[in-house]
Amino acid sequence: MDWHQQAISVGSALASGALVGLERGWTYRREAAGARVAGVRTFALLGLAGGVGGLIAVMGAGLSAAILMAAMAALLAAGYARSMRDRADATTAVTAILVLAIGFLAGMGGTAVALASAAATVLLLALREELHGFVERLEAGDIKAMARYAVIALAVLPFLPDRPMGPYGAWNPAQLWWVVVLVTGFSFAGYVANRVFGARHGTIATAMIGGAYSSTAVTQALSRRLGTREAAGAEPAGIALASAVMYLRVMVLVSAFAGRFLLPLLPLLFPPLVVVAVAGWWLYRRAPVQEGPEPPGNPIALVPALGFVIFVAVAAVAARWAEIRFGGQGLALLIFLMGVFDVDASIVTAGALPPGMIGPSLGGLAIGGTVAANMLVKFAIVLAYARRKGVGVALVLLAGILLSAALLFVAWRMPGWGGAPWLS
Repeated sequence: MDWHQQAISVGSALASGALVGLERGWTYRREAAGARVAGVRTFALLGLAGGVGGLIAVMGAGLSAAILMAAMAALLAAGYARSMRDRADATTAVTAILVLAIGFLAGMGGTAVALASAAATVLLLALREELHGFVERLEAGDIKAMARYAVIALAVLPFLPDRPMGPYGAWNPAQLWWVVVLVTGFSFAGYVANRVFGARHGTIATAMIGGAYSSTAVTQALSRRLGTREAAGAEPAGIALASAVMYLRVMVLVSAFAGRFLLPLLPLLFPPLVVVAVAGWWLYRRAPVQEGPEPPGNPIALVPALGFVIFVAVAAVAARWAEIRFGGQGLALLIFLMGVFDVDASIVTAGALPPGMIGPSLGGLAIGGTVAANMLVKFAIVLAYARRKGVGVALVLLAGILLSAALLFVAWRMPGWGGAPWLS
């Protein structure tokens, strides 16, 4: 490490300590003189000390660096012992130790991570009131939802093998669990957003948030509610906007799990998305003002998540078998039929296939067909539950279906994209 790099490393350590020290100094600006153990200067010096210690370690004197860091930590512990006892608050003491560690990291050459860590530290400290207010609004169900998702996303995934297994090599345990993480992540994000914003924004927010993880469920719930009301409220707009969110969710899932199908799929999804979204906004502007529904219950449930994984795993084996038995067109038909019942499962199954099994154009058409078929299911749900009160939003869904069908037909007939290359 030449002197330029050394200067950058130590300078980053000093800047990190000064940045955190500014926030701590501002927070305790009204404290009496001498009441603060550390202020701006002390935090800057802590960062600098850590940077010098890291630089000493890089230069080969690891023992000397360890002694320096231990001495600084002992001084901090002695200085903050009384403060922690009197105030019952260890935030500033922990921050001081963290600044020392960030400085050491910068001195070792990790300047980018050190500066990012300092910025994250300042952000957490500055959001004290907001974070405390958020915690006060939490309920027991919220903590349980958070714990469930933490188990799903963090406690299981790292221990699963990341290699093909099972019949036809169709199962990759890590990839299958990533499906659970993503799908339940949509669910958990919707739950959190509903807890924070649902009561304020009412039916529309609930519908759009719910559409991020199950637009069909939103359609069924709002259609049933619409059918029992004397006059329509914001339910028609909610159904339409939830379907618009579904189009966006499909694009996100395809980009995450089946990226090679995204470009052929976009022309099939974007026009219906615009039509349904604009119509949903128009219905929202016409809807009367009303109180929003109560936030939904906790959507994080392990049994449905595991059931979804089983469905995807069985579908993956069926897809491999269909490709071997019938070729690409039979595989596309299987993906389409799966999507009528579960669009997400068809996307994940298509993405798990080796690139040579099905072409991008055929895969895009199959997924586009599943979306249109799923919209047809929503159309039937609206008519079945809302009856005459749902005619307006049913026409919106029908417009999206007809536009999708027209685009699918054009794509099918288009040379170089449609059916001709697949049938040759």
